[in-house]
Amino acid sequence: MDICPKCGLPQHACVCEEIAKQEQKINIGLVKRKYGKYSTVVSGFGNDVNIKDIAKELKSELACGGTVKNNAIELQGDHKKAVTPILIRLGFSEDSITQ
Repeated sequence: MDICPKCGLPQHACVCEEIAKQEQKINIGLVKRKYGKYSTVVSGFGNDVNIKDIAKELKSELACGGTVKNNAIELQGDHKKAVTPILIRLGFSEDSITQ
């Protein structure tokens, strides 16, 4: 049986990532790119959260392209209002998300 080095619980019962999600200060911003295109930037993630899985879920839900750069998620298009409910459903605290 594998034991988590951070919390000391078995791997299947590990709560480290859920605790880390509650402590994040997420910022959602909108950036105007070349040719008048918009890009939604979701930043403020710590190292304890798997940012690639979150980006994959956001891109799938919003049906858009995107990438992970500099510990931030960049989504193609203006999805500023739609990102918040998805992040809440993924386990992030509503109070820690700012737009």
